Amino acid sequence: MAVFTTRPVIQGRRGVVTAGHYLAAAAGFRIMEAGGNAVDAAVATGFCLEVLEPHLTGIGGEVPILIYSSRQGRVFSLSGQGVAPRAATIDWFRSRGISLIPGDGLLAATVPAAVDTFITALAEFGTLPLGQVLAPALSLASNGFPMYRTLRDNIAANAARYREEWPTTARIFLPQGRVPAVGEILRQPDWAETFEKLVRAEHDARGRGRAAALQAARDVFYRGEIAERIAAFAQQTRVRDATGEAHAGLLTYDDLATWRARIEDPVTTNYRGITVCKCGPWTQGPVFLQQLNLLEGYDLAALGHNSPDYIHIVTEAAKLAFADRERYYGDPLFDDVPLAMLLSKEYAARRRALIDPARASLEQGAGEAAPAPQTGEALPYGGDTTHLDVIDAEGNMVSATPSGGWIPSSPVIDGLGFPLGTRAQMFYLEPGRPNALEPGKRPRTTLTPSLALKEGKPWLAFGTPGGDCQDQWTLQFFLNVVDFGMDLQEAIDAPTFHTQHFPSSFYPRQALPGRLNVEGRIAAETQQALRERGHDLAVSGDWEHGRVMGIRYNTETGVIAGAASPRLETGYCIGW
Repeated sequence: MAVFTTRPVIQGRRGVVTAGHYLAAAAGFRIMEAGGNAVDAAVATGFCLEVLEPHLTGIGGEVPILIYSSRQGRVFSLSGQGVAPRAATIDWFRSRGISLIPGDGLLAATVPAAVDTFITALAEFGTLPLGQVLAPALSLASNGFPMYRTLRDNIAANAARYREEWPTTARIFLPQGRVPAVGEILRQPDWAETFEKLVRAEHDARGRGRAAALQAARDVFYRGEIAERIAAFAQQTRVRDATGEAHAGLLTYDDLATWRARIEDPVTTNYRGITVCKCGPWTQGPVFLQQLNLLEGYDLAALGHNSPDYIHIVTEAAKLAFADRERYYGDPLFDDVPLAMLLSKEYAARRRALIDPARASLEQGAGEAAPAPQTGEALPYGGDTTHLDVIDAEGNMVSATPSGGWIPSSPVIDGLGFPLGTRAQMFYLEPGRPNALEPGKRPRTTLTPSLALKEGKPWLAFGTPGGDCQDQWTLQFFLNVVDFGMDLQEAIDAPTFHTQHFPSSFYPRQALPGRLNVEGRIAAETQQALRERGHDLAVSGDWEHGRVMGIRYNTETGVIAGAASPRLETGYCIGW
């Protein structure tokens, strides 16, 4: 008997796009229909998501990207994470009595990374001009799109702050001072004009060649009038933040003018013959690989899908991997991250021996790695991120996780239409430890796109929003496909779980030792068995965890299959 799924697996041969909003997926697909490749489509999709999901992402934020180039036959990691301003030092914060960088306001702003990262992807791996791939996002900003429930609810939840403290945000998202109704058209004209400036700069420089034209568009944002306006707003606007005080930002024009996205090698591991690729330890991506190395020592299928044994083992493996994240991860340009050791099978075997199959660990950082978190009732993470995947007929693959620069945490920049990000909240203000704040350093982000290869050939692109939970929910999706033989939609629809045992990456950086969250569809007898093993169990709604999406490429048949979670309403997959 066929298993019921919320949606069909979408199959095609020309290309498939998944995205956090269906209008973004449609825009990316139109770019492929117009002759663009997967990277062109991904950039178009990404810019649309920035406009369509302003409560989850924005061009003032960041976008780590993984790209498999069929022409070059290898995977590239694009470091779409901006760095700390030159003026941002531990001493600056400590001298003002600030022990944690707040998660709202302007103090936590890093250099906006999304625009240069998307342009870099387009320049190095795409084929179309920026004006063509930016056209759908420009249209959505200028002509508007229908308000949907989750965005409307987010605006309503923050309306008082917008009215009382952030008038630049209120002018856009509270028309006539009210919360827009579902179905009402939301327009963002200032954001459209920002995009127009990029398009005009590219058009005016087109006679000097494609690369020079793309550089001209980039320079408008990072060295031209947009950069000047960003810097002026950051330095001249004082915003109350979680410290209880009002602060201006530390970001300057020079911080923007000197920053560039980096193209790096991915980090990888082999799991049951599959090469899994992640961004480096400036993200939490390697914890996905560490969990795989730990779990490779178990016959997961024999344990039974979402059985007490299975959930227990996967959860305990997560605790060990995330303990290593806290002790070791950071920007490898500043921190000595022992990745070779952390990703070795020998290290995984030593760590695996620490897992008690009958009892949950309540120790923070059990074994060789020991973080020192605050404990307490952590603030809930609101899912302020989105995701996209694209695979085309040539086997080019893209997985990207746009995030940051969202409207609930920082005011819209007057005249530009978007806010700055708050990713610097992920730094520690403790000298000498990994992921400690330093000028020009990348904060260790939670954002973590994923690609997988089979026999060196393109196979799977996937990801999800969800902060610290991203590499837990996507891990379960991946295991559902690899170890349990599910199709993509079955693997996505299956109920999920995650632990909050380790410190949150978000302000106020608290941990809930032993906490295990399960969706309500996990069997009641399984829930009880997990409690008996010592897990501090919390039961969520039936469909609350994440928004996993993924696309798989069959090199033998050329069929591309994709799926997207029904969670959080708007994610969709389109293919042909």
